[in-house]
Amino acid sequence: MADGEAAPRLLLVEDDARLGPVMTDYLSDTYRVTLCTDGIDGLESALHGEFDLMVVDRRLPGVDGLEIVAAVRRARIATPILVLTALGTVPDKVTGLDAGANDYLVKPFEFDELLARLRALGRIYGEQQDAVAIGTWEYFPDSRCLYSPYDAPVVLTPKENDLLRLLARQPHRTFSRRQIAAAVFAGEGQVGTVDAYVHYLRRKTDPGIVVTVRGQGYRLGSL
Repeated sequence: MADGEAAPRLLLVEDDARLGPVMTDYLSDTYRVTLCTDGIDGLESALHGEFDLMVVDRRLPGVDGLEIVAAVRRARIATPILVLTALGTVPDKVTGLDAGANDYLVKPFEFDELLARLRALGRIYGEQQDAVAIGTWEYFPDSRCLYSPYDAPVVLTPKENDLLRLLARQPHRTFSRRQIAAAVFAGEGQVGTVDAYVHYLRRKTDPGIVVTVRGQGYRLGSL
């Protein structure tokens, strides 16, 4: 951080009476920390405060941590969120990411790893992109959210988001399945994987969000 530059603002929602203050003290060397000790206060602060990062415990009194994440995304707040939890199974992580979290750290954790993950989130999401218009929909690649004028917001999985982000960068270009597999799945996915993720996107949002160009591949739709 340059001389005279204000530290990033971080919202910490943690109800553990010992861990919360310790985390606040540790993180305060790098961030301006606001600590909330229950889900109700955490939700109010997340929706009405201005923060650069959020760290939210999953199990909270009053309002569950994932409910806070979902409410933040419904409000079209794209602030990066790291979820803390003792629930470390793959389905638990998927649930957290699908709710709109950007990262997931399992308790107990090392503080050095927490700081490293927060630095990474700051680098990746520090300068939020403007919304990308896809017909009447608004797409926020950084928060993996799509907003329809009629329905609830849709949170994409990381790979769904990578696919839509690729198409949105060049909306008039048709990408072959092999080009998408190489760009989104690092060459690990077969063309059938690409077709499956296009199907997932259409099912979650609108069939017209991705257009099939016969014999060539896919491009962004206009809805």
